[in-house]
Amino acid sequence: MCLIAFAWNAHPRWRLVLAANRDEFHARPAAPLAMWDQVPGMAAGRDLESGGTWLGAHADGRVAVVTNVRVPGADMSGRSRGSLVAEYLASGQGSEAWTRAQLPQAAAYRPFNLLCFDPANACYLGNHPAPGMRQLTPGVHGLSNADIDTPWPKTRALVDVLEHWVDGDGDDIAPLWTTLADPAEWPDARLPDTGIGIALERRLSAAFIRGHAYGTRASTVVTVDTQGTVCIRERRYGPDGVFTGASELAPRAA
Repeated sequence: MCLIAFAWNAHPRWRLVLAANRDEFHARPAAPLAMWDQVPGMAAGRDLESGGTWLGAHADGRVAVVTNVRVPGADMSGRSRGSLVAEYLASGQGSEAWTRAQLPQAAAYRPFNLLCFDPANACYLGNHPAPGMRQLTPGVHGLSNADIDTPWPKTRALVDVLEHWVDGDGDDIAPLWTTLADPAEWPDARLPDTGIGIALERRLSAAFIRGHAYGTRASTVVTVDTQGTVCIRERRYGPDGVFTGASELAPRAA
């Protein structure tokens, strides 16, 4: 998952609205959004290579999503970050207690950013350059493959659209889908320098990355209203950005 914007306690109707793109190699096997038999009440896609997930939601109102951190040459021998999402949603714990308990072992994972939400709190947990966690304030935030609220152009663009959406009636999520599907690359002068070279920086600057080997695999919009009702919607894509299917689930307690 490489692009996220979320509104936390920023709208009278919605406790959480989260829009995200997952970018990954197309050859990495994955299962689409579905309920998990082994975790009653949990809805998520599944990484079939490592067994975790990039984004999921639980019927009790908890939501979690993870991104990698762009660190060229980083040690990738650690634990799979996708297991963090599944473990949080299976734990039954609140976000603050759970993320705080992960700090001692956070360095054992590949570089990650993790967002965890529950009905009362929103927390960020990361491990690069060092493990740390913090509670997040109400409002609209963005996250890509750097620290939370780092204003990379595509992150700032999605945050701007979500801020405008929050200021409106909060009904039509079409603008969120449109922004997640935007393949436009940003001018070189606006791009960060993360050590991967300008050609790759340019390619990865698009919200929707269209490529044969690597690109946007899924776009997801999650809503949790103030009554705790969760809805998770997923659109999936194959090589060269070809649409392959969509799912919508409202997880319910077992």
